[in-house]
Amino acid sequence: MTPIAADTDRRVWSLSTPNTTYAVHVTSDGRLVQLYWGARMSVDEVVLLAQQRTTAGGSSFHLPGDVEEQLPVEGGLRWGVPSLQVTFPGGVRSAELEFAGDSIEADGDGHRLELVFTDSHFPLRVVLHYRVREDSDVVERWVTLKHVGDENEEPFAVGRADAGSWLIPERADYRYSAVSGAWAAENQLGRERVPLGEFTLCNRRGNTGHHANPWVMLDDGTATEEHGEVWGVALAWSGTWRITAQRRFEGRLAVTAGFGHDGVTWQLRPGEELTTPPLLGVYTEGGFGAASRAWHRHARAHVLPRPEEVRPVLYNSWEAVWFDVDEESQLEIARKAADLGVELFVMDDGWFGKRVNDHAGLGDWWPNPDRFPNGLGPLADGVRKLGMAFGLWVEPEMVNPDSDLYRTHPDWTIHFPHRRRDELRQQLVLNFGRDDVRTWAHGWLDRLVADHGIDFLKWDMNRSISQGGWPERAGDQDRLWIEHTRGVYEVIDRLRAAHPGLRIESCSGGGGRVDYGILARTDEVWTSDNTDAFHRQSIQHGYSQLYPAAAMAAWVTDSPNPITGRAVPLEYRFHVAMAGVLGIGGNLHEWTDRELEQARELIGVYKTIREVVQHGDQYRLGSEPGQGLSAVEYVHGDNVAVLVYHPHAGVHPAPGHLRLAGLDPDARYEVASDGMAEAGGCTATGRVLMAVGLPVPRRVAGGDWSSAVVRLRRIR
Repeated sequence: MTPIAADTDRRVWSLSTPNTTYAVHVTSDGRLVQLYWGARMSVDEVVLLAQQRTTAGGSSFHLPGDVEEQLPVEGGLRWGVPSLQVTFPGGVRSAELEFAGDSIEADGDGHRLELVFTDSHFPLRVVLHYRVREDSDVVERWVTLKHVGDENEEPFAVGRADAGSWLIPERADYRYSAVSGAWAAENQLGRERVPLGEFTLCNRRGNTGHHANPWVMLDDGTATEEHGEVWGVALAWSGTWRITAQRRFEGRLAVTAGFGHDGVTWQLRPGEELTTPPLLGVYTEGGFGAASRAWHRHARAHVLPRPEEVRPVLYNSWEAVWFDVDEESQLEIARKAADLGVELFVMDDGWFGKRVNDHAGLGDWWPNPDRFPNGLGPLADGVRKLGMAFGLWVEPEMVNPDSDLYRTHPDWTIHFPHRRRDELRQQLVLNFGRDDVRTWAHGWLDRLVADHGIDFLKWDMNRSISQGGWPERAGDQDRLWIEHTRGVYEVIDRLRAAHPGLRIESCSGGGGRVDYGILARTDEVWTSDNTDAFHRQSIQHGYSQLYPAAAMAAWVTDSPNPITGRAVPLEYRFHVAMAGVLGIGGNLHEWTDRELEQARELIGVYKTIREVVQHGDQYRLGSEPGQGLSAVEYVHGDNVAVLVYHPHAGVHPAPGHLRLAGLDPDARYEVASDGMAEAGGCTATGRVLMAVGLPVPRRVAGGDWSSAVVRLRRIR
């Protein structure tokens, strides 16, 4: 079966992935509707669906057909949530799109379908793009709007431009899964019944957001971790966004999603195009776990810039010394980090301008002459002599009013004329939609990386956008909400193209910029400023619903934790951080000799499993994290790694066995002795390990803050 097949006479298109089919159809009245989204189906079966298709009858007071549409517009007999809102000259707020043609081609990264529509009167061209790949169950969609009129035509006002709408097949009930939270409490997973009416997830802050993340999964209310149908939709965008599910009383559910937030309008001038970010969809019959694994595989194969790499063990100096950095103190702690087996040393905030606290210096990106009188070269060289790569913290989008940059270019900040410029963290946001700001940012970043051979940048964004004005774009200032994010993408893309060895971590006050848009340009994300191992379990659990461990930075920091004050044993902190890309962030000067020795051993253990963790398929086992005995399992080829957690012993005993998943039932596996197994070298078949499980020793099941690492290897 070819990935994309068409029956042009019946105007049916079928897109197939390894396990699923997504089909669309232009109806006799010219509407583009979704025919099917589910398990793989033949082209003949899809065509039969189109032939048998009927429109729901009933009173003219409800016409539920618009929920089927791929891009429901504002206009005509539609009263649902529009995916496209355009106001034409004369105040005409009604689009009438007519089918104009299709094309199918291989584009080097899959197979692409384009369906072209034009307005019946105004010079608007709308192209719906679809892409599928032969090794991924993700269907990718996006939309391009173009004003095709001559230069004398008036612009169109675009009030909404979603990347598309998805129809969830009719079921007896619907439940949504999504994450919510706040700073230091990101990715808190929730599952609730979809209410009748309209349900919206959104962010208006200018980054992806701590309070929600641009994805939703839907099921009929019966799906479990490993069983049941699940449909998922995710937006690849790092600015403001909106996802709206509309559930009709008639029994239909549709989800529309795109960039921007309600209340903003963009001008589309003659000759201009507006292309939405990609909107991705996944279907599986294997429950939430299979949905997550499909997302992870897609990210590793088609999103992350260097998915084949094994990420290094990192040390970051922030929580050890805060702003108190200088050449000698950084070298001193770097020596201790190198002795533990750390491979990448990152100096955080406080190295530049007059940045001795958070009141000044942002924007003045040159080494503080008092702290680094000879520049950063001696520190970078010293770190490399210790056998580690060298990285720096930067926050390119921000400026302190107390800085040389702001005094020279106050107009570079995001602001409205005749309105105050409210500060947060004594910061304002630079407008990366401006050409001059992007030129400046790329210039100093390029020199910084080139002059010092920087291996790694922690790119932070610690302030949301407010008073989102762009005075130079009078009449079209709202485009800021698109162009700022695109400008950040452009600078990162140019920087990486010029420095192929550079690796970047996305950070925004913790996990405020985590999405498939930024992951296409960065190697990992900072999951949360909250490094409390207990809280991190739920944060990482929610993160793993969509994003892979290969891109999840996780640190071991001091105890009691600097944010929560909770005291957690070092081994437990390490085992939680081993579920992603391991980093160390504690003050090594205050760690005891025993703690340093234990850290060295645990880093060594992580290095034996990190390829499995970062590149393997992930399975979430046992109880909800923090609520009982839970585990995260990774399977990669012949190797398996299992991280087991039991933070608190309850009145009820923990399970006696931990059932594994994802193994070859007929293969035999050897269990290593450095985990839960009471005796090393024992073997069992995959069938036994999945049906019965691994025995859970009393030391793991019975005490507080118990954890273990289990390694298994398929031996035949």
